[in-house]
Amino acid sequence: MRSIPAVNATAEALSSAPVAQPTPTSRVVEVRGLEVSFVRRGGQLRVVSDVSIGMRAGERLALVGESGSGKSLTALAIMGLLPPGARVTAGEIHVNGRPVLGLDAAGWRRLRGAEIAMIFQDPMTSLNPVQRVGQQLVEAIRLHRFVSTAAARSAAMALLERVQIPAAAQRLYDYPHQLSGGMRQRVMIAMALANRPKLLIADEPTTALDVTTQLQVLALIQETCEADGTAVLLISHDLGMVGGFCDTVAIMYAGRIVETGAVREVFRRPCHPYTVGLLGSMPPLESDVDRLSSIAGEPADLRRLPPGCAFAPRCPLRQPRCDVERPELRPVATDRLSACHYAERAASVMNGGLP
Repeated sequence: MRSIPAVNATAEALSSAPVAQPTPTSRVVEVRGLEVSFVRRGGQLRVVSDVSIGMRAGERLALVGESGSGKSLTALAIMGLLPPGARVTAGEIHVNGRPVLGLDAAGWRRLRGAEIAMIFQDPMTSLNPVQRVGQQLVEAIRLHRFVSTAAARSAAMALLERVQIPAAAQRLYDYPHQLSGGMRQRVMIAMALANRPKLLIADEPTTALDVTTQLQVLALIQETCEADGTAVLLISHDLGMVGGFCDTVAIMYAGRIVETGAVREVFRRPCHPYTVGLLGSMPPLESDVDRLSSIAGEPADLRRLPPGCAFAPRCPLRQPRCDVERPELRPVATDRLSACHYAERAASVMNGGLP
């Protein structure tokens, strides 16, 4: 397998900025053994299984995987926003040391926006199309702060200025459709950060934006979160973005985390064949190629997972043991975990990593 590029152009531009280091305090969020299932006729379909992550103030963690791998459902479970029919069937979620899974609707409303916030993929469907931008920002502020409407409007204008929206005072009176895609995403960032949350979840925050605007939006999230010490959980399939933005990465496949570690270490020496495949599908920056590498086979069907490793049918290192014994997430190096029986062999046999 050919060598893997470090990052794409977006990530290279971001990587020159200093990375915020987590502080040695209690974790902002702690997820332990999370399981999410859809209730359906005849039983339950488990879509997230045994997911455990933890983040400290200022840390930036990426959840990476193909569509359907469970990364967005993990984020929605943390926010208490699972879609109809889905529910947490096992595990624990703690925010600032407090369990949240038992919260009622009022408790979740107090938590969301104040301690945890989320930027969704499409700001046009997340913003209210019939309310002015200023109205929506004022509502987000007053929901968690006992301030007058005038004070909230002044704070809203300051937020728009903070996210570098020109003519902020005039933009308060605009409707979402009057703004460009990049501007709408900036409004979403302003709304998410209005009450200085401890954790920001960014679910594909640059989808459908051009490369220049992507870079601007990511740099903006980085700068504002560093200023407040906000932890960021980035949901993405863009490895270049992850390489330039995040400290650590968790790779998900078929609802499970299959590899975790510092971004540069995982990119330099992947210890799971699925991670190797993802990295190998990135186009090289230093040369032209006629065809990109791809992962053989089809994504796992969560309704019919094999008894052993879910990735085994697509894995180039497949052995008989893989078909019958599910590999546990285990240490393979300092601060590195991999759910592969042959992780050490994957790291040594596969030719991939940073130059």
